[in-house]
Amino acid sequence: MIAATRVDESSLHYRGWRVVLACFLMAFFMFGFGLYGQGVYLAELQRAHGWPGTLVSAASTFSFLLTSVLVIFTDDLLARIGLRSLILCGLVALGASTVLLALMQTPWQLYLAYGLMSVGWTGMGTVVIATVLNSWFERRRGLALSLAFNGATCGGIVLVPLLLSLSGSIGFRSAMLAATTAMIVLVLPVVVIFIGWPTGMSLASDGRSSGGGAAAPGRSRKALLANAAFWTMVLPIAIALLAQMGFIIHQVSFLEPLIGRSAAGLAVTVMAAMAVVGRLSLGLFVDRLDPRLACAASMTSQATALFVLLQSTNPTMLLLCCAVYGFSIGNMITFPPLIIQREIGASAFAAAMGLGTSISGIVSAFGPGIVGLVRSFTGNYTTAFAMCVVLDLAAAGIVLWRPGGRAKLAAS
Repeated sequence: MIAATRVDESSLHYRGWRVVLACFLMAFFMFGFGLYGQGVYLAELQRAHGWPGTLVSAASTFSFLLTSVLVIFTDDLLARIGLRSLILCGLVALGASTVLLALMQTPWQLYLAYGLMSVGWTGMGTVVIATVLNSWFERRRGLALSLAFNGATCGGIVLVPLLLSLSGSIGFRSAMLAATTAMIVLVLPVVVIFIGWPTGMSLASDGRSSGGGAAAPGRSRKALLANAAFWTMVLPIAIALLAQMGFIIHQVSFLEPLIGRSAAGLAVTVMAAMAVVGRLSLGLFVDRLDPRLACAASMTSQATALFVLLQSTNPTMLLLCCAVYGFSIGNMITFPPLIIQREIGASAFAAAMGLGTSISGIVSAFGPGIVGLVRSFTGNYTTAFAMCVVLDLAAAGIVLWRPGGRAKLAAS
């Protein structure tokens, strides 16, 4: 959709790296609050209000489903209200969501908070970050994506243990309000100062090359739905994310009875830290890797780690399994833009990211609810996590299927 800049991307003075910093902070708080933090909300809201786990899990599923609908229209929103305005709307919505989580008293407020979180995902989530970085980078695109999306895993490393610690000392309400204040103070200035399209992009189309050549969003989406290569990328990612989301949201609840509250928080930190290592490793070698093969290997490693996790109660082994599982977590959102750029092409990048994220988001949104439901029926997490193992292995097989080789969409 957007022509990549031709300047020296390796220079530290290149403005694109400041955009990466802004995207890092956006991902830090969006994924910290909107994904990893949901495990904390599950435990704390059950403790504070006595609400059943299925109620909170269902709210998570509702949020992810709503997000999956909204992100389809990211390309249209970028053209209509502009990049910076869309991000600021997302920031305000996420802040309102976390404040409401701190102050809520009734279940309907939980669903309102999670609905606002969906608006936050639309303005500050994967599609916006990938699209803006795709416009700033060409030769260092993989590294830029890896560095920016490391903000997501750093959110798990820092924000979740911080929320758990502060909740124990000053209470969940005060912890959420303090973290929300920190988000506004840190993110607002960098978005206002650094975020924008590269010089030479048409302001009228807010990021599209002034020379034209980009496919209309609606037309691009129709072409994508008929593209077999698109589906063999989207479906396995969706299946793997369903399993991954289910595990992440229920990780604290699963581990806390086995190794205690503080150790469960440490497990989240270890998992997220390894996600940083995994994503950086991918970013350094991405141009020499087959992204589909690397994606299949990542899914297989997650299945192996989860299988071993179910066989042990040893704290060290449980932490080790979380570390191995975490190594591939971050790359599940890094692989799609890399595959799209190689196989679909730049002309339909934003449309493909929006539609692909929507489809995988709709499927994966059922992860927390399904895992919670299976856990309620069986009384433990064994069957639920075994199901996740099977899903990961199936996804690894599908992503290796390459119908028709490269299938870039023609610009129209």
